[in-house]
Order: sequence, then structure tokens, then C-alpha cells
Amino acid sequence: MFKKLLVLALAASFSLPALAADGSQKKVGKPGTDDSIEQVKKAVEAKLGTKVTSVVKSPYLGLYEIYADGQIVYADEQITVLIAGTLIDGKTMKNVTNERMQKLSAIKFSELPLELAVKQVRGNGKRVMASFEDPNCGYCKKLAKEMSKLDNVTIYTFLYPILSPDSLEKSNQIWCSADKAKAWNDWMQEGKAPSGKGDCDTSAVKKTVDLGRKLAISGTPTMFFADGERIPGAVPLAQIEQKLAPAPKK
Repeated sequence: MFKKLLVLALAASFSLPALAADGSQKKVGKPGTDDSIEQVKKAVEAKLGTKVTSVVKSPYLGLYEIYADGQIVYADEQITVLIAGTLIDGKTMKNVTNERMQKLSAIKFSELPLELAVKQVRGNGKRVMASFEDPNCGYCKKLAKEMSKLDNVTIYTFLYPILSPDSLEKSNQIWCSADKAKAWNDWMQEGKAPSGKGDCDTSAVKKTVDLGRKLAISGTPTMFFADGERIPGAVPLAQIEQKLAPAPKK
């Protein structure tokens, strides 16, 4: 999708609004109505060749926000432009795209198949989080060292080998280790290769890959917290602690 989107976005940057054969612009339903939203949805799906999850009318420049393949793009009613990028509110300077992505990409934490993950309980284990990580991901190794400082937390690590065939081999070896959590930490924090042979039932790793694709996880690490929020990348420990903090009582 994204190669095609890039071509379309670049083309849109240098083109004038598309006109019909009689020189008039193609008509769509009244802006923001169900009819216009459905027309925008169908038009974008036809252009990108992918299923659109949602379309809403944004309050900016008459643009529609389109969520597809785990990403947000913007388009006008006529689909004469497709904009792939970050939208910033000029008055508040808030990153509108990031705020919307947090809502659109959120999940129900309770629905994660935690039996597929490597489980670590530290201290009282009351706080919970999950992460999808590739054993050969440099940012994941950086995150692992940061997360070693966490206490009173239960961490569910989903082995998500998407970088190379060796990533799959290492994931299988870690999963087949007698102590999965130790094997994971030894490799990610100390560089000690896993000793597992990888010859046990590794269907959990395959199921995790399928789950990651279903959740549109395109990079590692990707973390999820109890409120369902998704945070991609190796963020600072302070940000993780903030997300793990209990919600204030009302």
C-alpha cells in the first residue's frame, strides 16, 4: 500500500484538481454526511487497493481523515490529493495525527492472547504491559536494558520475528528454553545466545506473527498498556513509568 500511496501523494503534490470530461469537478455528497464519507471511503479503497478501516471529516481545511493499514492519510472530497504526513494544529501546536493514532490503534488489553507471550513478573507484578519485539532489533535491545529497571510490573513479551530468518530461529530457541524469560533477557541485555534447540512446539511464535499482522504492527518494539494504548519505538523509561502509573481517582 505505502509504495502506491507515496506515488499518489507525490503526484498529488504537483497536480491541479482533477476535472470531469465536461470541465467540472466530480460531485460528491454533502461534506461530512454519511453519503460523502462512504464515497470517500470507496474512492480511496479503489486508489490504494486496500481496505479502509474508517473515514471521518476532520475540522481542518475540509480534509477527510482516512485510517487504513494502521496508518492515517488525509484527502479532500474529490480525492484530488492524498496527504501522508503529520497534521499539526496551528493554534495549539498539538500533533493531531499522533493523538488520533493513539485512539485508532488502541486495543482491548484483555483480549491479547497472553499465553503466547514470554511472561516476567517483577515485585508485586500489579502493573501490566505487553510488547512485540524481534530478537535482532537494536531498538528492542535498548528498550530491554531500560525495562530492566522496572519493578512491580508484569511484562508480556510477544516474540515477533519480522526482520530476518535468524530472528525466527532465535525466537524459536528462546521459546523452547527451559526458562524463557531468562533466555530472552540474557540475549537482549547481555548478548548471550539462547541455548534452546528450537525443536519444541513453536506454534506460539507463528500465532504471534499472525496476531501482529492483524494488529498492523509494522515495526518493533511496539508496546501496549492496560488502557489499550499503543506506543511504538524504544521510548524513555520515564514515559513507560508514566503509562504504568495508576489512573488518578475521580
